[in-house]
Amino acid sequence: MLKRKQKKRTQNYKKHLGQIPGALVYTGKKEDVKLHLHSFDYTDEDVHEKDLSSIEEAFVFKDTESVTWINLNGLNNINEIETIGKYYQLHPLLLEDIVNTSQRPKIDEYKDYMFIVLKMMYYDDEETIVSEQVSFVLGKNYVLTFQEAEGDVFDGVRDRIRHKKGRIRTEGADYLLYALIDAIVDHYYAIIETMGNKIEDLEDELFNGISQEEISQQIQNLKREVLKVRRAIFPLREIIGRIEKDPNNLIEEQTTHFFRDVYDHIIQVTENLDIYREMIWSLMDMYMTTISNKMNEVMKVLTIIATIFIPLTFIAGIYGMNFVNMPELQYKYGYYVVWAVMILIFLAMLYYFKRKKWL
Repeated sequence: MLKRKQKKRTQNYKKHLGQIPGALVYTGKKEDVKLHLHSFDYTDEDVHEKDLSSIEEAFVFKDTESVTWINLNGLNNINEIETIGKYYQLHPLLLEDIVNTSQRPKIDEYKDYMFIVLKMMYYDDEETIVSEQVSFVLGKNYVLTFQEAEGDVFDGVRDRIRHKKGRIRTEGADYLLYALIDAIVDHYYAIIETMGNKIEDLEDELFNGISQEEISQQIQNLKREVLKVRRAIFPLREIIGRIEKDPNNLIEEQTTHFFRDVYDHIIQVTENLDIYREMIWSLMDMYMTTISNKMNEVMKVLTIIATIFIPLTFIAGIYGMNFVNMPELQYKYGYYVVWAVMILIFLAMLYYFKRKKWL
């Protein structure tokens, strides 16, 4: 399994070897996803939602006074991404980062737009973390989002736009960007809450002595999940901090207060991750201690059994010697006496061990 994962990573790296800067090479695994374009175009009074049948339909939203959100699913559709990039005058290196799914979360500022890459994470039905790269392009009155495939964490934002909940319909594209990023961060909360429940369950099992054979694998899986979330959340602090502190003509001053709230949430998630990381290390130590204690219990039982049989073996060894002149051998009830002595020794040692609480 490990060799197969390393081979896939190597193949992704090889896709970039020898390519000129700005060349679009999709590095993800979902290479057969059909292109899907979805748009929201809204003002305070009205909203238009539509599934776009072609890239060209997205061109009419660029210079409108309304706020537009265009979501593209299917990063394997290189030609379509290149087409929309040319129309919105996006830098070739930006487009390269969009289709490179191993990109580290980051922010790049250009003259007329801002580019942000994040990792969207959530648990699936089997409680396995799904991680997907999401790229944002913020313009004067539009937000472009690029995803690998269908399924995301933005349903709450869509519902607020459709039904005019909150202030999203009265604010600009910068507030829409905040709402989308906030939805991603909120799902980080859901992830760490599930992690906390898993850690508590494992602690209970270890404390109650119900340590199954696969519990070490569960601890290792938890450790990998924490590291995966840390790699996604730590760069996000830098991104939000830069939006909040550095002036930008695309971000209104009043919207920076909302980004500050997101920054506080990220700090909370980071602190919880650090706590869970320490707890997982403690779980591993606890597991190893449990295994050691079980081994000690087994060794104690074996030692007690051996100790009990030492005097019995001694007596049996003496009377197993075939000397002629052994007075006890001629005794009529000698056999029964030996048995009685051995049983008494056995019971006396059991009583002694019980009083010492060794049994």
